Amino acid sequence: MQSRIPRQPAPEHGIHRADRDAGLSDELAAMVGGARRRAVRDGDRQIDTAHLLHSVLESDPEARAVVGDGPQLARLLGYLVQRSIGYGLRWQSGVEDSGSVPVVSGSTCFSPLAAASMEFARCRAAGRGGPARGTDLLAAIVADPQARAVEVLQRAGIDARAVLTRLDGWSGVPEESGGAAH
Repeated sequence: MQSRIPRQPAPEHGIHRADRDAGLSDELAAMVGGARRRAVRDGDRQIDTAHLLHSVLESDPEARAVVGDGPQLARLLGYLVQRSIGYGLRWQSGVEDSGSVPVVSGSTCFSPLAAASMEFARCRAAGRGGPARGTDLLAAIVADPQARAVEVLQRAGIDARAVLTRLDGWSGVPEESGGAAH
């Protein structure tokens, strides 16, 4: 006999939805949810920067534009897909932590570096007075050379420092007719 009580979603491990979504645009919150689903599906212990990179590139046209287009972007997406179908098995046994960022407590579903990247994205967005978007998270995850996302970028032939430089000049504000971009 089936219960008449509707099934409740399983609790999210380590971080409450309100905590996770605070300071994030709706789009970025959805991207983080996609990274979480990808990590669970892949059997990874934590969401790492490569999961975040994959979701950002998959969902955010601005972030894709900053990374570039053509063969390098196709190669990058190919590496991310390969990683998600099992080529990243060596990463499942370890925690992504470069040692250059403090471990953020209370975020057990994120690797320490991914949790720090989420906080960096929130701070970057707060500097311009808005919620964090995909380009804010992209800037955060390519900033540390020890990040798995940076390793994947390098394998695809994309210089993470160049991406970060482009992001530093990226206003993220749509240009209005007759107005100047910020």
